[in-house]
Amino acid sequence: MASSKALCFLLFVAIFSVSAFAAEDNEAQQDPGLVLNFYKDTCPQAEDIIREQVKLLYKRHKNTAFSWLRNLFHDCFVQSCDASLLLDSTRTVLSEKETDRSFGMRNFRYLEEVKEAVERECPGVVSCADILVLSARDGIELVGGPHIQLKTGRRDGRRSRAEILEQYLPDHNESLTVVLERFASIGIDTKGVVALLGAHSVGRTHCVKLVHRLYPEVDPSFPADHVEHMLKKCPDAIPDPKAVQYVRNDRGTPMKLDNNYYRNILDNKGLLLVDYQLANDKRTLPLVKKMAKSQDYFFQEFARAITILSENNPLTGTKGEIRRQCNVANKLHHDA
Repeated sequence: MASSKALCFLLFVAIFSVSAFAAEDNEAQQDPGLVLNFYKDTCPQAEDIIREQVKLLYKRHKNTAFSWLRNLFHDCFVQSCDASLLLDSTRTVLSEKETDRSFGMRNFRYLEEVKEAVERECPGVVSCADILVLSARDGIELVGGPHIQLKTGRRDGRRSRAEILEQYLPDHNESLTVVLERFASIGIDTKGVVALLGAHSVGRTHCVKLVHRLYPEVDPSFPADHVEHMLKKCPDAIPDPKAVQYVRNDRGTPMKLDNNYYRNILDNKGLLLVDYQLANDKRTLPLVKKMAKSQDYFFQEFARAITILSENNPLTGTKGEIRRQCNVANKLHHDA
């Protein structure tokens, strides 16, 4: 009798274990998480379409490449890579892209063009979150950066996170310690931070973000020949935020992602306070020097950091949704 009970118990354990494994396997099949070429069966042309659209837009508007890269940083850093950045404001909720911290961000309408092209091929399949990430990957390559293999399978969030944005997103005027801590909170180490800030090799800095280093007195760390150029570009102590007044981040190769940024900041030509700190802090200076000497090393660490950033807490499986338009959640789209 005892042996019969023991046999029944073992049989129960075996069946339960098989059921548990089967449930786990089924769940894994339903939600594989992020994988390379997620859309190979559901929309095999997706990545090619996105790449082609990004190239076409770059030919028409060179600065779109910088926008795609900045989108990745601003979206993925705030809790999740879920395209919450792209949502428009509603009557009751402010959008992330309309906050002060998002000043100068633009070209969102062109991302809608990419989405429309994908929708024509595969309606309701490819998320805006994946389009945001893949457009950044392709934009990086167009400005001379490394090719980075990025996983897909993200789904879109349904709400903006404007109210908590400043708790997460590091600011260029904060101390380097705070910046390093913010990046560390999402798994990016000091090497990754130094590499990601190499994105300041391309694009421009609006005078609004710069004048505190020029007025009422010029920051003495700036070289004299650089100051003359900056004052010419930013002649007003209180610039009009609507005016297009800016200084190129890198006057040598302004449209190319390269390691010239590190040589510039070693010469105190970094425009933002974080650039200055990077080249004058013992935690980061050795890495700045190493990346100034080796573009391959810069690209290696940049690609690694972009990968980590792009995989920050994504929505996958049945979480979130696949938006029909990137600027509006589906429920609001349906109600409109």
